[in-house]
Amino acid sequence: MEVFLASLFSVIIIFITVFFMLKVFIVAFKRNDISLRKFIMLSFSSILIGLLVALVLPFGYEKIIDFIY
Repeated sequence: MEVFLASLFSVIIIFITVFFMLKVFIVAFKRNDISLRKFIMLSFSSILIGLLVALVLPFGYEKIIDFIY
């Protein structure tokens, strides 16, 4: 149960972070600070890294909880 709650809160924080990063990329694209290709690359990589971290995080928390107990 502890691992589930810790993972849930961490995933929420990760998704909020990725959401706001996407908003920053949109603003930068609209101001012509970044090109369309860079916008797509940064958006895709942010989403992919956020999902990978969110998927791997429960296993890391489980290892830490097992180590503590």
